[in-house]
Amino acid sequence: MKLRQNARHFASRKALETPVVRSVATAGLVRLHTKVFLGKADPDRRDERKDHLDGLFDATIDTYLRALQDGYSEAEAREITHIQANFDFYNHGWTEMMEFPADELEAHYERYAEFFETWEITIDDPLGQFAPPAGLPEAPSTPERLENPEHPHAEGGFADDVYVETEDGELIVGGQDAPDDPDVSKAVGVSDEEVDDQ
Repeated sequence: MKLRQNARHFASRKALETPVVRSVATAGLVRLHTKVFLGKADPDRRDERKDHLDGLFDATIDTYLRALQDGYSEAEAREITHIQANFDFYNHGWTEMMEFPADELEAHYERYAEFFETWEITIDDPLGQFAPPAGLPEAPSTPERLENPEHPHAEGGFADDVYVETEDGELIVGGQDAPDDPDVSKAVGVSDEEVDDQ
């Protein structure tokens, strides 16, 4: 998968790992991701998907932190959560929201199979042990889209590794090294400014 990565991502990571600001950063990241992915959704379906997406992205914050604790890089941990979201989109037939084509689902799963198996995450159960006890808010599926899926926002060919686009537009494999002391005030949800970086 191809992701962006800049100082704001590292600031958000630090904010999530800091008890005092974690809840603020989580709320900001959930709000941002819901906004971005609703922007990719069929306009007639946005309102009915919002609560589900809020719950989904809130749960993936826990996945992200666990992946970091398990030794994955910032880019890998974030990619894991994006893969979870794409599994969920696929299961609902929300193919227009997917970031990679449906025929790359298995390849993305296999890259992180050890992590996914440990936490009982599957394509059919994208959150595994990270699912909230009451489950996610329901949202209508569009299974007919799976018959001939369209992926206007998907980029194929990035299933073999994590690819990161830097602020300068350079595409690198594996992600960047974290700065020594990220500025938490620049984290999504902590600062006043929110951007559409993923």
